This record gives sequence, structure tokens and C-alpha cells, in this order.
Amino acid sequence: MQVRVRLGAGLARLARAPLHSLELDEGATVADACRRLAADQPQLAGALDAALPVIAGVHADRDRALRHGDELALLIPVAGG
Repeated sequence: MQVRVRLGAGLARLARAPLHSLELDEGATVADACRRLAADQPQLAGALDAALPVIAGVHADRDRALRHGDELALLIPVAGG
């Protein structure tokens, strides 16, 4: 299945591009997508562990199964005041 991964600004600056298309096996999870992306772009590996996964504007657990055509956004949480 095909899924798109959109990297938020904190991750995009480390990557070759802010948007990626991944071919994954049926039943793949958010964690599987992160592992694939880290394998393809090792410079992202450490930062992906801290990324907040979002699908359709809603936080997604890493064990959530992806579906063909999903767009997974990976965002780096920020804090401040």
C-alpha cells in the first residue's frame, strides 16, 4: 500500500524533502512507517523517536494500522512560554 509522510518543520530541515511516499505492506503501522523512513534516511532516526504522529488532524498511536492513501504527519512537539 502507498502512504504519504509529511514531515513538520523540525524534521523537514533534516530530511531530503518534507514529503515522502512510502510503499508498505498491508497492515503496516505508524511505527513501521517511522522505521522505514529512518532506514531510508538515517539522519532522521533519533528525531523520529520524539515525533508526534498525526493522521487526519488527530494524534495517532504508533501501533495504529495505516490504510492505503493515508497521509501521516510527523511533528516535533515544542514547548515554551
